[in-house]
Amino acid sequence: MYSQFFRYVLVHTDAEWIHRLTIKSLKAVSACAPLERFLSSRFSNRVRIVPKPTYGEGVFDRPVPSMIGLAAGLDKNAEAMIAFDSFGFGFVEIGTVTAQPQPGNEGPRLWRHPSIDAIRNRMGFNNDGAKQVAKRLAKLRSTVRGRQVVVGANIGKNKVVPASLAAENYAETAKELAPWVDYLVVNVSSPNTPGLRDLQAVAELEPILQAVKTTADRAAKRDLPVFVKIAPDLADEDIKEICQLVNRTKLRGIVATNTTINHELGEGGLSGRPLTQRAVNVVRQVRHELAADKKIIGVGGIWNEVDALRMIEAGADLLEVYTSFIYQGPGWLARLNQALLKHQK
Repeated sequence: MYSQFFRYVLVHTDAEWIHRLTIKSLKAVSACAPLERFLSSRFSNRVRIVPKPTYGEGVFDRPVPSMIGLAAGLDKNAEAMIAFDSFGFGFVEIGTVTAQPQPGNEGPRLWRHPSIDAIRNRMGFNNDGAKQVAKRLAKLRSTVRGRQVVVGANIGKNKVVPASLAAENYAETAKELAPWVDYLVVNVSSPNTPGLRDLQAVAELEPILQAVKTTADRAAKRDLPVFVKIAPDLADEDIKEICQLVNRTKLRGIVATNTTINHELGEGGLSGRPLTQRAVNVVRQVRHELAADKKIIGVGGIWNEVDALRMIEAGADLLEVYTSFIYQGPGWLARLNQALLKHQK
């Protein structure tokens, strides 16, 4: 029913308006314990699986209730994490968050492409800024229910900050968010901030990762898992160099992949089914290049159980989805969780 509603009703509405309305509604659900419990009973494997299997061991520093996490971009400002947890996501990645608040790019900046099961965006890291997001995270962690949610924060560079100051800019965000999250993801792969993808070059990337890791550990007062998120459009040699960099650092691993600019639909990065094969290929290469103790979160074009299992076979320790959840809804997520559970037994 949700898929039909999406294709025949939601696709005819403004995508960003619906996004804002959805987050506002789920924020209200997160604040209402009876509604949140209803969602859990209806959709989440959290309340149905006893005993719970161990997923993604060593990816974070505590277990997750499902292999499937919510990718960054949907709950940008950490407003609806409890509701997303109740849908059955094993972990929720907020953001992208920048040190200073910024409005992002001018509209229109979000489009659906239902004929190819894709979403295109050129949002430009619109967010409330690290200090405001940190306040919401602190409030979340002040409750027993809020502490149950496995939360990651995707962090990026402010648009006005020059590349020469990128490391300091990322570190400022890490300092604010690290005390409240289970992991951080350094986003240097969004196509919607001018020059950001240039930071994937190892010479530019290494000081950023070092600054984030050092600052995050100090702020969190522990060895906080830090990942770097890479683009699917990188050449194989560039992927290899980034993997080698991660191998010689204390980073926990790599998130592969972000959106692609390898399309002819207009400005912005494309997510969804067009990424399926390339994302799997990148994960396979990353697994080949990374040290055995480094972890991979696979994301990009996971549309069904077959796609998820292919990503796992390629080497992903955990998975994230976004576009497929928008198109297919919480019932699909519950079914996917149950299908993957059968393969864990």
